[in-house]
Amino acid sequence: MTPFQEFDAELEDWNTLRTSTPCSGLLIGNGASMAVWHDFYYDSLFEKAKSVAEKPLSQTELSVFEALGTRNFEHVLSALKTASKVNKALAINSASPRKRYYAIKEALINCTQDIHIPWRLMQPETLACWHEELARYSTVYCSNYDLLAPWAVMQAPKQFNDLFNTPGATFDLSASAAKGKTTRMLYLHGALHLVRNQEGKARRVTANEPTLLSNFAINHSISALDDVPLFVSETSSDDKRKSIRQSDYLSFCHEQLMAHKDALCIFGHSLGEQDQHLIDALRQAPLKTLCIAIYPRSEAFIRFQKNHYTALFADKKLALRFFNSKTHPLGLSRHSVPVEA
Repeated sequence: MTPFQEFDAELEDWNTLRTSTPCSGLLIGNGASMAVWHDFYYDSLFEKAKSVAEKPLSQTELSVFEALGTRNFEHVLSALKTASKVNKALAINSASPRKRYYAIKEALINCTQDIHIPWRLMQPETLACWHEELARYSTVYCSNYDLLAPWAVMQAPKQFNDLFNTPGATFDLSASAAKGKTTRMLYLHGALHLVRNQEGKARRVTANEPTLLSNFAINHSISALDDVPLFVSETSSDDKRKSIRQSDYLSFCHEQLMAHKDALCIFGHSLGEQDQHLIDALRQAPLKTLCIAIYPRSEAFIRFQKNHYTALFADKKLALRFFNSKTHPLGLSRHSVPVEA
C-alpha cells in the first residue's frame, strides 16, 4: 500500500479537469443523492424497515428473513410468491405466505417513503442540473435506487436510453447500444421504478410525469403479487453479487461497467468493502483514467481518500485524477434541500 504521507491535500477543479480529460462514462453513488437530500444516508434498508414508524417488519416477517438467511427484500418476496403459488397448486389452504408477502412489501414501501425526498421539495434547477450533467456522458452507471436520476431523465427522455423501450417497457437487449447522442442509463443495483415480473424479466413502471412516477413507483408493487421490486438492498458485496447474477438486466449492466473504456468519472462513491463487486468490475475494465470526486472535509480526509483509491488500483496501469466534489455540478451546495423536521 502506498504510504499515507506521500499524498498532498490538493484537489483539481472539475471544470478544468473535464476539459483536459473528457470522460465517456459517469458512475454515481449515494453521495450524489445525499448532496441533494441528506436522509438518503442510511446503513441498511433492512434495519430501517425494522424501525420505520408506520407498519414496520413484525417478528413474523423477520423470521422469514432469518429462515432464508438474507436481508434482501427481493429474495424474500420472491420466495413468498413461490410458496403462495405452490400452496395453490397443491390445494393447501394457507393464506400465510400471501399475507406475509404484502406485509413485507408494505414495510419496504413505508421505509422507502420515509427516507426518500418528496417530489414537492425538488427544485426545478436541481433537476435541470442533473439532467444536463447526466446527458454529457455516453453511459451513466447509477448504483442508487432512488428516483433522482429517473426524475432528471424525465425532463427530456428522448436524450436517454434506459433499455426499456418495448411496448411493455421490459428490458430490451437489442436497444443496448447507444443510438445517436443518447445517453445510456444503466441502474447497476436496480431502482425504485423497476420491477421484476412473474417471468423474471425486468420492467419499468410507467408514468408520464415525475410527480406520478414518484407516487406510482414507490407504491406500485404493493398492489400486484406478480411484480417484485427490482433493487439490490443488501449491505454486503457478496449478497449484492448474488442478486445481480439472478437478473439478466442487472448482469448486463454489470458487464457493461466491466467493459468500459478510456476515462470514467466517479462521483459520490466511497468504493468501500460493500462495493467490492464494483471495484472488481473497475479493475477488470480497460480503463485509462479514473477521475474521482473527493469531498474536501479536511486535509487529513483528502489524503486518506487518495491513499484508499490508490491502493485499490496500485497494480493497474491506470491514471487517477482527484477533484474537489464541490466543483462538480452534482456537488454544488445550492442544490441541497433541507430535510423536514
